[in-house]
Amino acid sequence: MRNDKTDRNDTFEFLGHKGAAADIIREFDWSTTPLGRVETWPQSLRTATALLLHSPVPIVMLWGEDGVMIYNDAYSVFAGHRHPALFGSKVREGWSEISDFNDNVMNTCLAGETLAYRDQELTLHRNGYPEQVWMDLDYSPVPGEDGRPAGVVAIVVETTERVLAQRRIMEESQRLQNLFSQAPTFMAMVSGADHRFELVNPEYRKLIGGRDVIGLPIAVALPEVAEQGYAALLDQVFKTGEPLKRMSDRVLLKRNEYGALEERFADFVYQPIRDNNGKVTNIFIQGSDVTERVRAENHQKLLINELNHRVKNTLASIQSIVSQTLRGVQTKEEASDAINSRILALSRAHNVLTEQNWDGSDLRMMVDSSMEAFRYPGRQAISIDGPRLRVGPHAALSIALALHELATNAVKYGALSNSTGTVTVEWTVSSENRFTLKWTERGGPKVRQTDRKGFGSRLILRVLPKELQGTAEMDFGEDGLGFKLETSMEAVVDSSASVGL
Repeated sequence: MRNDKTDRNDTFEFLGHKGAAADIIREFDWSTTPLGRVETWPQSLRTATALLLHSPVPIVMLWGEDGVMIYNDAYSVFAGHRHPALFGSKVREGWSEISDFNDNVMNTCLAGETLAYRDQELTLHRNGYPEQVWMDLDYSPVPGEDGRPAGVVAIVVETTERVLAQRRIMEESQRLQNLFSQAPTFMAMVSGADHRFELVNPEYRKLIGGRDVIGLPIAVALPEVAEQGYAALLDQVFKTGEPLKRMSDRVLLKRNEYGALEERFADFVYQPIRDNNGKVTNIFIQGSDVTERVRAENHQKLLINELNHRVKNTLASIQSIVSQTLRGVQTKEEASDAINSRILALSRAHNVLTEQNWDGSDLRMMVDSSMEAFRYPGRQAISIDGPRLRVGPHAALSIALALHELATNAVKYGALSNSTGTVTVEWTVSSENRFTLKWTERGGPKVRQTDRKGFGSRLILRVLPKELQGTAEMDFGEDGLGFKLETSMEAVVDSSASVGL
């Protein structure tokens, strides 16, 4: 007689495999399941069990209507902490959290059909907590003794790590794409020896006037850029593999529909990109449109030069004021007062011009500034009238100094020396484009002409008309002093002449 151990070995001889799963099958009490004792298993179930045990990939078999589970060692790793309790359990109960999914599998495959899923997302409780996983799943029916489906075999390959890795790559790629798109600098990628555009960001598209250049070589996409030597620079980088950097480079671009070339300035770098063999395959273009910065720097240089010019002119004016004043005074005190007042008048005129960036001044503003020091609170002794007119800095300074001398004289000897006199400053522009400035005093002491010609007289009768290429005359009338300057509008608005006395 054969003993029980020998009988048991004979019973499971069909497994033909040694391993943890095979040992569990040998020790498991299958009589407690719908499959019954192993001795009663049909040959189809035995054969299918032996086949899955030999497979290195995770396989689980779901036998019968209940889907009783038999699986191999690889599947036991996938099952986690649910192994070995899943052995002999009904699949809808063993994986209760996805019972609906498995119910569809059983119904479909027992009807003779197959199912396949790629990167199927499921939430499983393999280790005592809900876990999101992804799997490639292939389900096929297993025929029974009568040829009809008696069970389902499932090949289960977990792809969670690959899916998450792909997602990380996609997220990183999207992040880089967002950085590329939202970068404040212009960026582009060209490939091949003909420098064909693969990528451009919005700032680069803005730089080139919104042109669609993707897929085009630079010679076709931006012919004006290629003709200016930038294609040759790309050739150099592609050939040598050495990056190239340029600062404040001038480039002419067609940025509108009319095709007119527009001057721009850019800081940029051409960075070669190599493949695994060290060969240059692409060039990354990155830079900034610094046109406004370059123009500001050029404007600053121009302003510095202009400032130097104006400082020299101002110093020359002050030197002339001091020299001319000293010729006509008798005492140091008189000289000091006269020089101070005239330099202050020049300073006020400078302030007005500085506020206007030295490109000219509103004439009324300049006249108001010149007469401000001679107004009396509560008395309207000075009236100003004339059309709105912008004059050049040269004319503005000359007129301001002349008005200061006239007002100073009026305070000392004329209409502003008493409580009843008035002064009118007015200007007109004729249809022949002639400019006339008049100074009229009324109500002051009787005017008396003298032979003595001081700095003020020389300024308004000789220097002023000479500077403004016009004529000047003074009238010592019964009602008060009058002065008239006539010149061309061209001389008045000219901003290029230098100021001198």
